[in-house]
Amino acid sequence: MASLKEVRIRISSVNSTRQITSAMKMVAASKLRKAQNAILNMRPYAQKLQHIMQDLTNDMEGSDEGVYTADRGDQNVLIVTITSNRGLCGAFNANVVKNAINLVESNFAEQNKKGNVKFLCLGKKGADDLIIAGYKPIEINTEIFDNLSFEEAVPIAEELMQLFVDKSYDKIILVYNQFKNAAVQLIQEEQFLPVVEAQNNEGELTEEANANYIFEPNKEEILEALVPKAIKVQLYKALLDSFASEHGARMTAMHKATENADEMLKDLKLTYNKARQASITNEILEIVGGAEALNN
Repeated sequence: MASLKEVRIRISSVNSTRQITSAMKMVAASKLRKAQNAILNMRPYAQKLQHIMQDLTNDMEGSDEGVYTADRGDQNVLIVTITSNRGLCGAFNANVVKNAINLVESNFAEQNKKGNVKFLCLGKKGADDLIIAGYKPIEINTEIFDNLSFEEAVPIAEELMQLFVDKSYDKIILVYNQFKNAAVQLIQEEQFLPVVEAQNNEGELTEEANANYIFEPNKEEILEALVPKAIKVQLYKALLDSFASEHGARMTAMHKATENADEMLKDLKLTYNKARQASITNEILEIVGGAEALNN
């Protein structure tokens, strides 16, 4: 059995850790509230805008915006991973990297052998894990989440759009956590470019895809304004999803860590009381034994 001093040191250490995890849980919960409101308010707008853009893909052919729908195959692929800059959020970052690597190995193995699959990392942790796994990202952006806003997301979206237009990559895919609730995050592998037509689960065009739109002032001006904005909004939505998911994952992880610390403290205090009781009993026995020796 450990000495009383050792148990006291462990109790003090675990209690300090518990205070930290509890504080981190409250901070994450506070940030989650704001991030959750942002993505829940943004999602309906982004989804509807995305559907409209997908519905109009046939009308883009021959226009300047038609370059974003060009299907050139998948010889050169860019995978954009969206993770966090900080850890202590469970498997949040590991799941993104794991799915991104599985995507490469299952769908783009031949391209990867030729060196035609690249990674662009938004978030430090994803980049670190990919480097450990043997991949070298072409770019690492760790500043986007310092002040996440649509204005900050636009330059990144424009960079990706330009890489596609310049034919540097034939396909660009986003891999990120979609926010469902504080305890659940869903991994998404979403094709960013080229823009695909709206389809149902069977791969058939939806009724909305065949909808007729009335353009005002005219189709060309609408497409010129709508398509680039919809693509940028798509990236911004993914960033908001990941940002809210990060705080939800961290709050859940810190909640579990705090509960584990409580259980450990309970066991340590029980061990301490047993050791203290044994120490007192030994002292009483020594006193009684000494008294008996004096009497004899």
